Amino acid sequence: MDNRDYDDDLDENMELLPFPVEHKAKECTHNLYRYYRICFNMGPEKRNVILMISDGFGPASETFARDYYQFVNGLSYDNVIPLDRIQVGSSRTRSADSLVTDSAAGATAFSCVKKTYNGAIGVDTDQTPCGTILEAAKAIGMKTGLVVTSRITHATPASFSAHVISREMEEIIATQQLGDYPLGRQVDLMIGGGRCFFLPNSTTGSCRSDDRDLIAEAKNSGFTYFSSRNEFDKIDPKSQSIPLIGLLTLDHMSYEIDRNPTDEPSLKEMSEKAIRILEKQTADSDKGFFLMIEGSRIDMAAHSNDPGAHVHDILAYNEAIDFVTKYVDDHPGTVVISVSDHETGGLTLALQTDYYEYPEYLWYPDVISRIKNSSYALSVELTKYWSNDRTEYIKDNILRNSLGISDFSDDEVNFLVANHTQLEYEIYMANLTSWRALVGWTTHGHTGVDVNLYAHGKNTNALRGNHEVIYIDYYCKAN
Repeated sequence: MDNRDYDDDLDENMELLPFPVEHKAKECTHNLYRYYRICFNMGPEKRNVILMISDGFGPASETFARDYYQFVNGLSYDNVIPLDRIQVGSSRTRSADSLVTDSAAGATAFSCVKKTYNGAIGVDTDQTPCGTILEAAKAIGMKTGLVVTSRITHATPASFSAHVISREMEEIIATQQLGDYPLGRQVDLMIGGGRCFFLPNSTTGSCRSDDRDLIAEAKNSGFTYFSSRNEFDKIDPKSQSIPLIGLLTLDHMSYEIDRNPTDEPSLKEMSEKAIRILEKQTADSDKGFFLMIEGSRIDMAAHSNDPGAHVHDILAYNEAIDFVTKYVDDHPGTVVISVSDHETGGLTLALQTDYYEYPEYLWYPDVISRIKNSSYALSVELTKYWSNDRTEYIKDNILRNSLGISDFSDDEVNFLVANHTQLEYEIYMANLTSWRALVGWTTHGHTGVDVNLYAHGKNTNALRGNHEVIYIDYYCKAN
């Protein structure tokens, strides 16, 4: 089928365009629709597209996780983690207005195949809404889903399911995700955190400034809603209807290192549940599904320079990757692409602690292996604990038991005993473990380095090499 056939199909079905004409996005939508029609119709098999985003995950983080995994499991140097097996290239990440992108512009580049300014959610540099791959998939009859460990209204999931000029507009993003915008509902399944933006401001824990009860609105419009691990476990993919929304926490979901399995499912568990539901929902159709899965908190741990939280979320993401790649092997019409929107933290393995002496070429994964909680969780705990035994509590519970540090100094203890903000405690404790492990960080923000590109499935060899972020799906045209 040539481009004229797609164009004729579009002209006859304007109501199905992935973005409304009244937003002056007809040309953009026209091209995006045609492009993804090619992508979603590669060959005789029903097409499923799974886009996985490892937020803030750079090349050094992959080495970090691999080395750590080998150490804690007693494996040889040539053992690899699931992402290693499907690496095909790398991606350049700059946004339209900066050499260093943020997650909003990075995700919009994925979703709209268009570079935009930092902070933009599903809009271009002129602040005009741009059609997304999720909307294009929906327009041709596919089922759609989002699975994240952040708030579902956070920058990455929002960029596939909403159109606002600033990522800070999460109240509006939540309403659009439920279908309160010109296209109507586009997302069939959403699982993640961020319940607070769906609760009226009269409710404890709400993040909204108004009294809209979006959970009630979602139910009234046909959504099945769940908010607990118990409800999640009871969902049977063979019988569960869509639309479905699961908001498992008020804010972001827990770091993997802190996650209580009885309270929150893992990223792998959520991904598997979502895939099985979408698979069942498309079983009797010649159209497949589009699913975006994000390991959201890899990035947040790197913002805090917390090596323990960072590596555990990376390994949790790899568990999800392992499941998805095996699913692709069993379903030839499915393809998975995994990529990061940017690197965070400027991670380096082998920190030089003395600038006047020749550095040692090493770092210590055993230090990381003793960490039991994120510095964030411990910092929250510290801001609340002011009993008379605070000093001993810090030595025993925080340093020895939770951070695995027994060689602490009086200055380190005194800092933690003193009154500081939650963030100051968090950064300080993250530094305590990083310094001892000789893991270095150059920033608490993002960096502009290229990130690794991974893919598995039909024609993904065409992605080999270095690509601009907006071109990572062009392999679809290889057929």
